[in-house]
Amino acid sequence: MMSYSLSAACCWIILAAILAAIPSQDNHWRRAYFLMALGAPILVWVYMSDGLYWGLAFTIAVLSVFRWPLRHFIAWLLRAVSRRAE
Repeated sequence: MMSYSLSAACCWIILAAILAAIPSQDNHWRRAYFLMALGAPILVWVYMSDGLYWGLAFTIAVLSVFRWPLRHFIAWLLRAVSRRAE
């Protein structure tokens, strides 16, 4: 039987897929913020209740959903670090 935390994680992934399929005026950024706010506690819950392996599996799923925001964040971080190095 699947735990409640893994059920919530699966529902989060389905919700993310549905929200990504709906057209958006702002390139899905508001939805991404909503999914981040909803997904962070679920991620912690999965780690706490189901352990490291399931937590890492859900982390990989989250990172695949947020590949573009993650790229923007990494680019911003690299620019910030390179400005401080100058």
